[in-house]
Amino acid sequence: MINPTRGMAVLVGMLCLISLSAGVDSAVAGPVTAAATEAPPSAMAPSAAPRPRVYLFRGAMGPIFSTGIDRLSEKLEQAGIPSNVYEFTICRLIAAQAIHDYRESPAPIVLIGHSMGGLCAVKFAEVLESEGIRADLVVAIDPAHVTPDVPLNVNRFINIFISTSVLGGGDVKPKPGYLGQYASFDLSQHDEVTHINIEKQDAIHEQLVTKVLQLASTKPAGEGVPVRYVVPPKAPIDLWDSGMPVFARPGDSLESIADAYHVPLWSVMQVNKGADRTPLVPGERVVVPRHLEPVVEASVRAPPRH
Repeated sequence: MINPTRGMAVLVGMLCLISLSAGVDSAVAGPVTAAATEAPPSAMAPSAAPRPRVYLFRGAMGPIFSTGIDRLSEKLEQAGIPSNVYEFTICRLIAAQAIHDYRESPAPIVLIGHSMGGLCAVKFAEVLESEGIRADLVVAIDPAHVTPDVPLNVNRFINIFISTSVLGGGDVKPKPGYLGQYASFDLSQHDEVTHINIEKQDAIHEQLVTKVLQLASTKPAGEGVPVRYVVPPKAPIDLWDSGMPVFARPGDSLESIADAYHVPLWSVMQVNKGADRTPLVPGERVVVPRHLEPVVEASVRAPPRH
């Protein structure tokens, strides 16, 4: 017998997908939440760089279940980054307006969405790709299962999801040939996080605001390695941007490398399966998670980069 709750969730998801896929009028639509007034120059990134345009999308019945997206918008505005919140149902309409705005005045594009809004963020990036425009940062927060793969025009992609979620649970992967920064975080072991509060997490908000503020000054150096994590229970939700390859020296172990780069041992063990022996083979390649910001390597025991 079909579980009635699950059946209703699937039906809602199907109706939402139909709504998103339907054609919309190409006229300009106003935002659901307008940007606040200009912030003082001291709160902004260097004046030489254009401020990012941040497009945030709620999920189905967003004014009730995706209110964390509105709170994130408020925090971005307090940090000096204007942002607008939209319903996912006008995704393609807002994408068309974003293309027009970019042609008039190029600026970094940030797309963030919860649930069906996460699906919208990736679809939005696909529309940009068709116009030869890059998306600087795309964040999907427990997106729908049917969310497509990350298109090749995305510079940085972060997926924060709950693999056991019925309404979300989208395990979004990059398309073959993807060269941007990619990180995926499955919070299924965090029982305190659910589909209807995942977008309300203050720790996630703070990190996303920091990433948007740093867009102008964070240029990836060297190879970016995709990382995928199941975050252990009670472990902090640290949103790394990708991984970086390092190479073991004589006597190194995963534990010593984790210590040298100031990351938790579990994060190194999950992306280097089979390398948990002690010691490692000298010269062995090990992936360490990283943030795209100036990295200060440990002065002692940090493996050399090749």
